[in-house]
Amino acid sequence: MDLILTTAVTLFIVLDPFGNLAVFHTVLSNCPEKDRGRILIREMLIALLVLMLFLFWGRPLLNFLGLQTPTLQITSGVILFIISLGMIFPSKAVIGNDADEDPFIVPLAIPLVAGPSAIILLLLLASQHTGHMSEIAIATFLAWLASSAILLASPIFMRFLGRKGSRALERLMGMLLVMIAIQMFLDGVAEYQHLQ
Repeated sequence: MDLILTTAVTLFIVLDPFGNLAVFHTVLSNCPEKDRGRILIREMLIALLVLMLFLFWGRPLLNFLGLQTPTLQITSGVILFIISLGMIFPSKAVIGNDADEDPFIVPLAIPLVAGPSAIILLLLLASQHTGHMSEIAIATFLAWLASSAILLASPIFMRFLGRKGSRALERLMGMLLVMIAIQMFLDGVAEYQHLQ
């Protein structure tokens, strides 16, 4: 139960639904209002499929590439750290689409939901908890479900939070992700030292 809760919370932070609220709202605002719910549900289901594929095929992929767990932990920590800095100090880049274009897979499903950080985290979990894949899958589904519910309610959240409130929540999640990234890096270094 602890593994499910810890994994779900960590993955929820990495999926960053509050940080994605404004982007999802902007991209979907270019679509007809009657189609927005259908598009969002479709994109979230695609993201879930991608996450589950990487979760269950992560271990064979690591074995095929000849990667050890410490390497993945250290790499994941570095990448998560960089991503979390981007959440705290956002860039000026804006993700959007043409007004008459139905967003398909990119940018909503990938990389905003099933992005590099979530995929790397699932690869790491698959290599560390080979005997607990069902618990990791449940945690992944719970984190995805919570993220989907928040993103489906994006018009309501944006009305109450506004862009400033959304940015404040994203920065808070970025701070939490910095700590998770540093711990992941330190765990990788410690495990690598034991292997030497």
